[in-house]
Amino acid sequence: MTSESTTASTPVADLRRRTGDMAAFAGIQEVVLSNGREHGVRALVLRNLSGLEVEVLIDRAFDLGGARYRGTPFGWRSGNGFRHPGLHEADAEDGLSWLRALDGLLVTGGLDHALFGGEYDATHYNYPPKQTVRHGLHGRLTAIPARLISVDEDWDGGALRVTGEVIQATSFGEHLRLTRTVEIDLHGTEVRVHDVVDNLGFEKTPHMFLYHLNIGYPYVDEGAQLVAPITSHVWASDSTSQQGVAYDVLSAPIDGFVEQVWEHALAAGPDGQHRVALVHPDGERGIEVSWDSQAQPYFFEWQNLRSGQYGVGLEPSSNHVTGEAAAREDGSLTWLAHGESRTYDLTVRILDGATDVQGSRARIRAIGDQPASDLSTHD
Repeated sequence: MTSESTTASTPVADLRRRTGDMAAFAGIQEVVLSNGREHGVRALVLRNLSGLEVEVLIDRAFDLGGARYRGTPFGWRSGNGFRHPGLHEADAEDGLSWLRALDGLLVTGGLDHALFGGEYDATHYNYPPKQTVRHGLHGRLTAIPARLISVDEDWDGGALRVTGEVIQATSFGEHLRLTRTVEIDLHGTEVRVHDVVDNLGFEKTPHMFLYHLNIGYPYVDEGAQLVAPITSHVWASDSTSQQGVAYDVLSAPIDGFVEQVWEHALAAGPDGQHRVALVHPDGERGIEVSWDSQAQPYFFEWQNLRSGQYGVGLEPSSNHVTGEAAAREDGSLTWLAHGESRTYDLTVRILDGATDVQGSRARIRAIGDQPASDLSTHD
């Protein structure tokens, strides 16, 4: 038995007898990044006895930054860095400035808008100079700092958890609040995110919400497979028919690769959860993601297999890929009245070893199969 596995299996009471500071084994560390684009960004590092470590970026909407399991990264890094929010220009670059903030394991889209942007009616805010509002890609949430509410090293309860609050507000416009709790067990391989979005304002307000969950190398690699209970392919970007890369098996990095986006309709399990996995070709590691199918019934797969950007996004969404314009037109857009709220839950599980991988496959296949691709095969 290795010293690492010995530590992970030792009861908390026995660990206390063997150290003067439990931070030697696990805990939550508050840090401030201090160099370059990241200067001044506050973060929390949650680290458990099993070797799971995740960074919560307080000053980037309480999103998740770097993520590692036993020293191996699984969160994607784009090269943008965890930029200080003061550098962000939400309305720049024809609404595409969000791409300069895209980095890390989780980047959340919302709160009043997600997906591609545009100009929309704003007369419901009853402010004559503001007849319309313009949204960029995935909304304004990403560049808003959070207020830290609590940090809890619950050794008796067996969990590490942190809670923050993000306010997205403007005079004569939206006044929405995101309250987020991120939790990992002292022993375990799961990261859990619990979100509540509520309307503090007194005008009805549009609400959209998306988890841009980003996985990187080595969990993303040539031959890695998406395993999901897919009932149909609802939508695919134009590039998916031109580059010879299937939806279900990844290629090696490709110079100049154009992002491929798929919307897959998923079957839900008996517990009401959607569940998908990304499995490494060696069958010894992977990532399983699950979420509430009622709160976020839509799912996108983002393949960014470009050299130097290599990663995959697994994206639960409250809305269809066609976005706010279509949702307004067909009546499916969520409107929150004063005091109304929506709740979201996301679980990211590391699959450690062949038994974990096989168990994940079995859970997903018990829900449903997936279509074969012309470019790949799967079991």
